[in-house]
Amino acid sequence: MTYNKRKGFGITFYILFLMLPIYWLLNMSFKTNQEILGGLTFFPQEFTFANYAKIFSDPSWYMGYVNSMTYVSINVVITLVVALPAAYAFSRYKFVGDKHLFFWLLSNRMAPPAVFLLPFFQLYSSIGLFDTHIAVALAHCLFNVPLAVWILEGFISGVPKEYDEMAYIDGYSFPRFFIKIFIPMIRSGIGVAAFFAFMFSWVELLLARTLTSVDAQPIGAIMTRTVGASGIDWGVLAAAGVLTIIPGLLVVWFVRNHVATGFALGRV
Repeated sequence: MTYNKRKGFGITFYILFLMLPIYWLLNMSFKTNQEILGGLTFFPQEFTFANYAKIFSDPSWYMGYVNSMTYVSINVVITLVVALPAAYAFSRYKFVGDKHLFFWLLSNRMAPPAVFLLPFFQLYSSIGLFDTHIAVALAHCLFNVPLAVWILEGFISGVPKEYDEMAYIDGYSFPRFFIKIFIPMIRSGIGVAAFFAFMFSWVELLLARTLTSVDAQPIGAIMTRTVGASGIDWGVLAAAGVLTIIPGLLVVWFVRNHVATGFALGRV
């Protein structure tokens, strides 16, 4: 067997190994609980859409997706609005303690969410933000903004300062220059930052579960509370898992070129 054939076989095996849990999740989502618990079957013997029908017809299930998408979208918007000017300042200006501040900002991303769990809970309970979408979005900003600043600073530093000077000579104000000229030039960096912000906020569970109870409860928290009097509804849980993967796949599809550019520039 030649080297290329062995390499191709290894890549194929690795991809199949990665896809096996996803296939098994999809397979379970079209089965009844009796079939899931009855034995090992590689294909549904009694193909059913009842699990998906329950999710789309039960508000306690589909509102979890609505809540998740709501606070994730808010988080991505806030992250970009805060990180863009901050990254521009770190890239274009020199001030006392700039490197120390940049490192401190990035070090916040290294802390586990559990460290900030109690302070956030007490703060939001005191000011009436508990169980709201904005509460989870702001909590996730503590982790997403530093990473977005770090990513965007690299992209902004790759743009020559002469563009800024020429725009000012042509009579552009800073807001007009920043929106009309500069942002389109770093759209790949914005796509990469938005991708990582979305993925962290979408999969993070500890803060999202603790800071919500009913009105803003995300789908991840709902999936961990599916045990009833009759036990775990494995089919519905599998269907919910499949639907949870889809938004992430769509985001990866739309920003795939930007992420590839970020890796090529060495900032991701």
